[in-house]
Amino acid sequence: MNDASRLYSDGMAGRPAITPAPPFGAKLAELRKLRGLTQPQLAQALDVSLDMLIYYERRAKNPSADFVKKAAAFFNVSADDLLGHVVQSKRKSGPPSALEQRLAAVRQLPREKQKLVLQVIDTFLRDAQSVKAA
Repeated sequence: MNDASRLYSDGMAGRPAITPAPPFGAKLAELRKLRGLTQPQLAQALDVSLDMLIYYERRAKNPSADFVKKAAAFFNVSADDLLGHVVQSKRKSGPPSALEQRLAAVRQLPREKQKLVLQVIDTFLRDAQSVKAA
């Protein structure tokens, strides 16, 4: 293990922050830790530099919309949840449906495998539409 790997292996780099992280950064770090990921692992998964991820977790008060969308999709949460916005839902809270659980699992697959799953779904939907139209 090189010095950089050792430095970041626990998911924290440098000294602890003096000021608390903004809500977005705190939520991002919380989700990362719940998944058991280090900062370098999450940076790689989200295709950003480690320095940028550290910035987002510790100091960013206004993260880019693209990053918020990418991180929300990765963690299977809404952008509002990631940003700390409280949204009133008309749905009852409860466990995710079987479909939602499967979609979350598909989101974790590599892009190429996601494309295959979408092709199967598209074929099924086309067939269902043609039967419905007949």
